[in-house]
Parts: sequence; C-alpha cells; structure tokens
Amino acid sequence: MERTLVIIKPDGVQRGLIGEIITRLEQRGLKIVGMKMIQMSKELAEKHYAVHKGKPFYEGLVQYITSSPVVVMAVEGNRAIELVRNTMGATNPANATPGTIRADFAVEIGRNLVHGSDGPETAAFELSLFFRDDEILSWSRDTDRWIFE
Repeated sequence: MERTLVIIKPDGVQRGLIGEIITRLEQRGLKIVGMKMIQMSKELAEKHYAVHKGKPFYEGLVQYITSSPVVVMAVEGNRAIELVRNTMGATNPANATPGTIRADFAVEIGRNLVHGSDGPETAAFELSLFFRDDEILSWSRDTDRWIFE
C-alpha cells in the first residue's frame, strides 16, 4: 500500500466541493486514513511550497493557499499517488481529461481545486508536514478485497 497527501485547496472548500472530491477518491477505491480541515499558516505554506521558492508565482501561491481553510487528507491504496493524480487530472484544467476533478470543475491553473503529491519521496515529506504519526490510522476496510487483488 502506498500513501499520499491530497489537499482540497481554498477554491474547492469555498465552492462546496469537499464532498464531491472525497467521493471521487473513495469511488476510485482509495482509502482515507487521515483527514482534517486547517487554516494553513504562512510558515507551513512556505515549507510545503519550498521547491517553488524564487519562482515568479511563489508569493501568489503562498498567499492563495493561506487565504481560506483547506482540507488535508492522507490517502492510501495500491499505486495511490498515480491514482490520485489521474483522478485529479492535469495541473492545467484546460488540458485535463474529461471526467477528472479539474476538467469537470476547474477553469484556471491557479484555481485548480486540489493538490496531490507527485512521488513517493514528496508524499512522505508532505504527509509529515500535515500529520503526526498518530493522526494517520491503519484500519481494515471490508471492501478492499473487492478492490485490490
């Protein structure tokens, strides 16, 4: 099993899409093992987006992600990173495949509703920013035998 971070960004929260986004991830077969709504601090946002520091969009990104509450989730499943990213769609909603979250609900890259870790190392780092070890649960889901071989 692989774990990844998903963030429902301020636009997803403000537009009332929390339930829709969670539903799509769960319907895909992914399991939520940690979840909370937070108001992200500037310090936490700067750590999360440190890889973009110095880029022209960095300051706007930090301002945006701290502008309103977000929902952070630890999501688990076989190939969870790949499945989450495919379910979200391309970063630019104009290029996202119909049926993905971004294609169905977003218009602009700067308001693309969700974030998902892009690889195993990034997922481990990002999960540690938002969750303590005791906030991520290991639990058995009866339907897993019908989802995973």
